[in-house]
Amino acid sequence: MSTFDKRQDGFEAKYAHDETLKFKAHARRNRALGLWAAGKLGLTGEEADAYARTLIEADLEEAGDDDVFRKLKADFEAKSLDVSEHRIRRTMDELLEQALAQLKSGT
Repeated sequence: MSTFDKRQDGFEAKYAHDETLKFKAHARRNRALGLWAAGKLGLTGEEADAYARTLIEADLEEAGDDDVFRKLKADFEAKSLDVSEHRIRRTMDELLEQALAQLKSGT
């Protein structure tokens, strides 16, 4: 195996690791985001957990975060809650940073 092949294998392994980490971080973020939103929607216990799962599933509909954002915005509007787009997106970003930090630290 040449040095080039070893280098290519290393890049491929890093890419696969990074993509797995990104997927896990988004799933973890969506669970935390679902629990945050559930609190605003007045859901607790099993209902809150079930709602968090719906956000994880919503994220699988299309690439990016817009599918999750649309679900949150629609659910807040259905309950007549005034949560701004900025607040939702800022919370999404903050929770993603937390999820990445937790995964990198092994917690």
